[in-house]
Amino acid sequence: MGPSALRYSGLDDRIAKLGYGVRDHGNVLVEIAEIASVADEHARYLPEILAACSKIATHVSEITKAGAIPLVLGGDHSIAMGTLAGLHRASGTGGVLWVDAHGDLNTPGSSPTGNVHGMPLAAALGVCGFDLDGLGAPPWVDPKRVALVGVRSLDPGEKDLIRSQGITAFTMHEIDKRGVDAVMHEALEVVGGPGFVHLSLDVDVCDPEIAPGVGTPVKGGLSYREAHLAMEILAESQALTSIEVVEVNPILDHADITGQLAVELVASALGERIL
Repeated sequence: MGPSALRYSGLDDRIAKLGYGVRDHGNVLVEIAEIASVADEHARYLPEILAACSKIATHVSEITKAGAIPLVLGGDHSIAMGTLAGLHRASGTGGVLWVDAHGDLNTPGSSPTGNVHGMPLAAALGVCGFDLDGLGAPPWVDPKRVALVGVRSLDPGEKDLIRSQGITAFTMHEIDKRGVDAVMHEALEVVGGPGFVHLSLDVDVCDPEIAPGVGTPVKGGLSYREAHLAMEILAESQALTSIEVVEVNPILDHADITGQLAVELVASALGERIL
């Protein structure tokens, strides 16, 4: 329902008004969670998730090779495995701005929940601990070109992986001290380089006061203007080659304010300005 909420909130029209041609490739069909088997409590619904991600990877690779900008809509953050595998297939190893309240660096052995949407960045780095059938061999991103932005909820295993992989993490503490402008410009320096530069935007990076419709809200997130400034700085850099936006859950939303915010942030990342 997340992609539907973004479409309902006028995503296509908002992007078209910026001068882009927009082609909606529709949804990737996935197994219905209510009738699927959990299979493994340490990596719940993994076969179904990997099957969906394999389809996403094919779409993203084809769109990238055609010279277009893939904009992937979720759904939960597990789809990033498909996005990053597809980008790697088309462009080689790249960098990623992971703008999220969470690190998504768990593995089946470290995850307290077994939810695969807490593992996609570990998968992209090749340290997830499970076979990535149909996606190609990781790593798909260079750990030295990963920048976590806005994180404020990390499990012990994720903290260990950040240190061992040499990943750059800008927590909300850093943003509070230094400001969004300084953090985003430094993050861009980290992720820049050959291949792709991907924005993976989890709307729960924003404070629940402005983004209540997310699956795992965490207090103390980006304000409305901080979130927009971060996206505006990315647009000014002209560095992004691809975007995904995830975790909008309309069941938990209030009058579609989270869906509308997600659309606004995508528009800012693609160049929308106040004046």
